[in-house]
Amino acid sequence: MSAIREDLSSTPKSVVDAIDRRASTGQKTLSFEFFPPKDQDAEASLWRNYSKLLEVAPDFVSVTYGAGGSNRETSLAVVDRMARDVFTIGHLTCVGSTFSGSREIIKHFEQAGVGSILALRGDSPRDQPDALEKGELKTAIELVELVRGESSLEVGVAAFPEKHPESPSLQHDAQVLSLKQNAGASYAMTQLFFSVDAYLEIQAKAIAAGTTLPIIPGVMPISNAAKVLRMAEMSGAAVPADLLRRLQNADEDEARVIGMDYTLQFANDLLAAGAPGLHIFTLNFSKAAIEVAKGCGLA
Repeated sequence: MSAIREDLSSTPKSVVDAIDRRASTGQKTLSFEFFPPKDQDAEASLWRNYSKLLEVAPDFVSVTYGAGGSNRETSLAVVDRMARDVFTIGHLTCVGSTFSGSREIIKHFEQAGVGSILALRGDSPRDQPDALEKGELKTAIELVELVRGESSLEVGVAAFPEKHPESPSLQHDAQVLSLKQNAGASYAMTQLFFSVDAYLEIQAKAIAAGTTLPIIPGVMPISNAAKVLRMAEMSGAAVPADLLRRLQNADEDEARVIGMDYTLQFANDLLAAGAPGLHIFTLNFSKAAIEVAKGCGLA
């Protein structure tokens, strides 16, 4: 996809506003996901790479949040800083959460200038398998309703192109997405996946279920093949057999070329198929994310 990306000078009012404004000029949105650093070295690396990614003018960014608030303070600190620079989405999960604790975070987000919340059920950590069960909030729908009831913040939710691991079917996932929209969600972001057909299928089923909210695909640059394959295995994302074979038979440098070539083709195909933009999972690095953004005409 080749495009001349026009700068939209003012900060968008919401994710949906960013999508609409880009669409009005024939463009797509560009956004990045970050996660809270675990130590001082990782923190320094995060801010170096964040600064580089701001140079390509993302429409918005998001910051993940650990299950049960396991990295709450670090996550909020990252959100606070990013929200001063760019439209920021704060993630919020149900796992291990109380209503009062979630209200506190929602209020914190509002005061920090966060523009949107991505409301997620989340999964219990391996060392706390009953965390979701013990928490007061059980579903993303409940969390969407809480955010909408407690604030004026925009709410986004997760979408699962290859079916949620606990779902009986993709049709069921589409129906749940419709319920999330009815509860107040205005956009969705996908989990990790590698197939344009999977995106088109969940989109079609969502529309059939009465869902009109835009579904933004999350794209993971395959610059470190071993790491991405581990993440795919943990999340249950299917890696195309031919790509998997080629990556497994390549050395590290060859695997990066193969992986990034696939990522660029995948990302461009998603945009050509009608995706409203790309949400790039950065893993707190900038090089591969910028390669994807530029390779898709979004930077």
